[in-house]
Amino acid sequence: MKWILILVFLMGSMQCIGQKGYAKDSLQIKLYADIKYEDGRTKDISVRKVFCDYCDEGQLKYLEHEGWRRAYLERNLPENRLLKGVRKLTI
Repeated sequence: MKWILILVFLMGSMQCIGQKGYAKDSLQIKLYADIKYEDGRTKDISVRKVFCDYCDEGQLKYLEHEGWRRAYLERNLPENRLLKGVRKLTI
């Protein structure tokens, strides 16, 4: 019984070590978008900022376009709609 507990503990600690390396190697991308509403209808969608540490100019343009597309798809979700104002999204 003692050896089984030691084995389970060692395997669990090895699992945690493997997951820490993933966070270091993963590409972190964040987009900020604004959706402007007037009378409950979308007037304008804009991408304010694209954060990507290792992206070149072409990739940043693609990510900006993808952020605009996702904001467009989310514009009519009940949690995002406003009667008048600006909804700020993080994608």
